[in-house]
Amino acid sequence: MDTLLAANSLAEFLQTQTIPICGCPIDATTAMVLAAIMHVALVGAWFGLPAGLFIWAERKISGRIQDRLGPTRTGGRFGWLQSLADGAKLIQKEDLVPADADGLMFRLAPYIVVVASFAAYMVLPFSDGWSALGLDVGLFLTFAILSLEVLGVILAGYSSGSKWALFGAIRESAQMVSYEIPMAICALCPIITAGTLNLTEVGQLQSGGFWNWNILHPFNFFAFFVYFTCATASCKRAPFDLAEAESELVAGFLTEYSGMRWSFFFLAEYASMFLVSGLATVLFLGGWDDGFGILSVVKANAGSFVGNALGLVIFMKKASLLVCVQIWVRWTLPRLRIDQVMTTCLKYLIPISCVLFAGTVAYPLILVKVSGNTSILGGPSGDRVVQPHQPMSQADTVPNKPTQMTAATAERSGR
Repeated sequence: MDTLLAANSLAEFLQTQTIPICGCPIDATTAMVLAAIMHVALVGAWFGLPAGLFIWAERKISGRIQDRLGPTRTGGRFGWLQSLADGAKLIQKEDLVPADADGLMFRLAPYIVVVASFAAYMVLPFSDGWSALGLDVGLFLTFAILSLEVLGVILAGYSSGSKWALFGAIRESAQMVSYEIPMAICALCPIITAGTLNLTEVGQLQSGGFWNWNILHPFNFFAFFVYFTCATASCKRAPFDLAEAESELVAGFLTEYSGMRWSFFFLAEYASMFLVSGLATVLFLGGWDDGFGILSVVKANAGSFVGNALGLVIFMKKASLLVCVQIWVRWTLPRLRIDQVMTTCLKYLIPISCVLFAGTVAYPLILVKVSGNTSILGGPSGDRVVQPHQPMSQADTVPNKPTQMTAATAERSGR
């Protein structure tokens, strides 16, 4: 077997290779450093991809909704180079810092927002085992990192030296902190159903058919819509975009920013849109599973690598569809007032999420008492628990090296 396909991680694969110039083998420390650089480069390349793609998609979708054409001249008939043209334009703009602003914090705020959104991608599984970090507390780490974005928003408004920027930052931070509570509670509902915080395992437990997807759970079904509503609000998307005030012609905490620093905030926003949609896909919509067992057949006949590549395509289509729904909602519903936004969260969404969480916990217990089973559709999640992946043996890591059979192994094999 190819050592790349047999390895548990990129670092293990690099340890089987040699340096091209001198032919020396790569030691464990160097392999770990190179693997970390490759992981960051891959995640960084993907981090910028959703922004360019969905900015173009938002313009086209909003144009169709409002009976317009959207971009048509940049990049051919469909204007697919419009995002690249916008990036080239923003790079050339002057980076201005107001005279009354705190220069250090004003320059630092966009990077805090970008890093918070970027680092959360490290735990998101794009397919079976295809994640930079496969942690047993992946969901909690993702929400912990995403919550750091509010620090950049507060710094941006406070350091701008403008009352409009400060007002927008305070309103936006209040919204983000408030909506994180029901969003996290609803995200725990499928976690209770799966019995694990590892996002890869949550996706694996939903494989085998759409009847195993968490969204078909009676309480998870409603938790999905509450989660998606809160996720839209946490991404500062309409109708929850409190930062902007069109009547005053200001843009909240972004009022004093220009050029690339202004674009960093939107880069993080669109990347966060895909991230929360990807989490919804893993938690509720089966992750990379096609729902009809086709992926299992592909893995059995074409290999796990081809099956995971197909799972990646399925995952991206599901997450991209949810992003398109967020775009659709923005250009369909009117903007809410600050009191309406906070009332919706504190008075309705938090109690509803608590009821859904309690129902998710009590549902299997009541079902066992009534019918003797823990689920109606599909088998119990415990029966679908994936066995832990065994580490590579010495025979896999060192090519063409004969293995030595111990006395215990020989006795078990009958030799």
